[in-house]
Amino acid sequence: MIELISKISKGTKMDQIYISKERLPGFEVGTTVLIKPIIEKMKTKPLYYNISNIEPTKVIIIEEILNYFEYIDNVIITGSFLEKGFDFEDIDVILITDKKIDNSNTEIRFKKRFGINVHIISMDFKTLLKGINTDPLFQLMLSKFVSKKRVIFKTKNKINYKLLDLHLLKSKALIDNFDFLAGKEKYKMTRNLFAISLFMDNKKINTEVIDNKINEHFGKNTVKNIKENLVEKDFLNKYKSSYNRIFNKILDGIKNGSKQK
Repeated sequence: MIELISKISKGTKMDQIYISKERLPGFEVGTTVLIKPIIEKMKTKPLYYNISNIEPTKVIIIEEILNYFEYIDNVIITGSFLEKGFDFEDIDVILITDKKIDNSNTEIRFKKRFGINVHIISMDFKTLLKGINTDPLFQLMLSKFVSKKRVIFKTKNKINYKLLDLHLLKSKALIDNFDFLAGKEKYKMTRNLFAISLFMDNKKINTEVIDNKINEHFGKNTVKNIKENLVEKDFLNKYKSSYNRIFNKILDGIKNGSKQK
């Protein structure tokens, strides 16, 4: 197939594409042609935060996603996709923009392209900062990320006990359904529980810190055993104790907040 590359020029009433009169056969006047954009190679490399090593396949996907959103001010890729290995369910993409964008068609496009679910959310930078400061799970998600442009987060925890109460409900399912859950699900709920606890104590939150805290609390290799679904009733009893302690602390915070109003 013969191809020509040109640029769109701004016109008075209609924009237009100019091609030289001295061109190869196949582009005669009146010929029907297909016009589509070319995604150029990124001028700047993606910026990696708290990521020491990443698989080459993931780098290709990251660059294509960032290139696709060249019209967005900044783009952040985060979530389990950036963890070592390929044990992830989807790719989380945050578009930093003041505009409201319907991302459903783009998610479908990426699903067809990569064979992976890509979850895209749009928000302005102010909303992003609020999420980091008030939501331990959001803070955990953004402890490791890739971005198109340099960004620095200065976190200052602001406890919203009602929000923490909602998040804690996700961890209660481990108590109610211990015998029926897979190891991966038990790990997510345990990680969620300890992320909330660390947040309330105004501690740093990332996967490594949480995993160390879990192993410290339950015993050596607990994280590995949870993921492999090898933990038993002694783990569940300790988990219940931790859950109740955090639940009571949140409940006290909600009650005291109501009294202050």
